Amino acid sequence: MALFLLHHQHQARDCDTAFAAWHGFDSPLRHHLAPSTCLAGEHAIWWRVQARDVQAALALLPRYVADRTRAIAVREVEIP
Repeated sequence: MALFLLHHQHQARDCDTAFAAWHGFDSPLRHHLAPSTCLAGEHAIWWRVQARDVQAALALLPRYVADRTRAIAVREVEIP
């Protein structure tokens, strides 16, 4: 399994739509905290997920959210 940082962005006018997209969508990401700048005015959300590939990582998100999300392959590094 690979590690991905999912970086989602939407416009302020689309904030309600981005959150509503989760209703009825089954995902292990639901009902958990995620870092977000929506309440600060930037309208971005991040998730750290493990998946076999980019497509599997994006499949954890509802279509509307996934279409506005960048899946970035990352690896853990120890900072000296």
